[in-house]
Amino acid sequence: MSSVVLDKVTKVYPGDHLAVDQLSLKAGDGEFLVLLGPSGCGKSTLLRMIAGLEEITEGDLWLDGQLANHLAPRDRDVAMVFQNGALYPHRTVRGNIAFPLEIAKSDPATVRERVTELSKALHIDETLERRPGTLSGGQRQRVAMGRAIVRQPKLFLMDEPLSNLDAGMRTELRMEISALVRSLGVTTIYVTHDQVEALTLADRIAILNRGVLQDVGTPAQIYNDPATAFVAAFLNSQQLNLLAATVRTPQNQYVLLDFGPHRLTIPWSDPRAYAISQHTGGQVLIGIRPDGLAPVPESYDGPSFFGRVRTLEYHGHEWLAYVECGVPSAPVPEPPDTRARLNGNGSGSGGLGGLVRRLFANREEHQEQEHVGPHAGSGIHRRADLIVRLGGRPAWRPNDAARVGVDLSRIMIFTESGARIDPPRR
Repeated sequence: MSSVVLDKVTKVYPGDHLAVDQLSLKAGDGEFLVLLGPSGCGKSTLLRMIAGLEEITEGDLWLDGQLANHLAPRDRDVAMVFQNGALYPHRTVRGNIAFPLEIAKSDPATVRERVTELSKALHIDETLERRPGTLSGGQRQRVAMGRAIVRQPKLFLMDEPLSNLDAGMRTELRMEISALVRSLGVTTIYVTHDQVEALTLADRIAILNRGVLQDVGTPAQIYNDPATAFVAAFLNSQQLNLLAATVRTPQNQYVLLDFGPHRLTIPWSDPRAYAISQHTGGQVLIGIRPDGLAPVPESYDGPSFFGRVRTLEYHGHEWLAYVECGVPSAPVPEPPDTRARLNGNGSGSGGLGGLVRRLFANREEHQEQEHVGPHAGSGIHRRADLIVRLGGRPAWRPNDAARVGVDLSRIMIFTESGARIDPPRR
């Protein structure tokens, strides 16, 4: 068992490319921690720093309570599974799995016994005498996992091990990885850009974007109460409805979210109302997942939007409706390019808070220079569609007039820079 602590870790590549920015994170003993984010967000770089394959520019790495910044990879007692398996092509499956034990000069009888047991657990016992070139992609990844597991390290590092496989094979191996790793009780840090893998495998998820830690928590916490608009949009099976609204408090009777042609009312009894009212007169972003919306009759007098059904999509188990409602979809705010900070153009404050403040300032400056408001410009907002989940039987047809009911308990409110306004319920 082993713990991993990253304390304000930064990685700068030549050319002042800031790949990881002052990231602090902990993986506890036996925990399955998933690093999730888009391509280029720094998650693989972070994994390689933990393995000792990349040097840490700033900050500290602690492995099982020991400062490990300058430990050689062989002294860290970690095993890494790469995206492509990285097997030795001239060795058989048995030879690949046994290789770490042979290097450690383990007893040959023990090596044979352990390789045989592990190959059965991974369902590759019939391939032991074959070479990697004759195996399928799923079999090669099983062999790579076996080679990592066989020497029983304190820490597993997995860098998108399933990304090259088809959907059915990913599902099968995902279940096997989860069961096997948890049965061993070994601390595991797993990198992926696949939201389904993160939600199904993780004890906790850490979401990165542009080298910045956006949020960390259990899958349920991250999904139900994301800390930023980026997290809400990224960890979503369908596209998040993200709309800009102006906050008003007419005669202090309630909090009004004004979308132009539509309005939603938040009563003062709502525990979020006070936090939202602090932005009176300003713009906020409202995030609504498609399952937070539902078709309602025209006579419905609750919180709702109205519009016309542009198209329907069939997904096998459900239908999705795209409803034009006259409110442009807002872009998902992202941290600024942090290389500017290295060149002396940033505010000098690190972490998500500083990045969010800089993003807000940069966005305001851009709008002032272009003389546009938050709703202007064809390149600033996407088509005015609301995405609504309809279940197995669609209530609408294309071109139907539609009223869309809104579950106010499911909406999420963010600043224009993407920080959460209504406090997460954690």
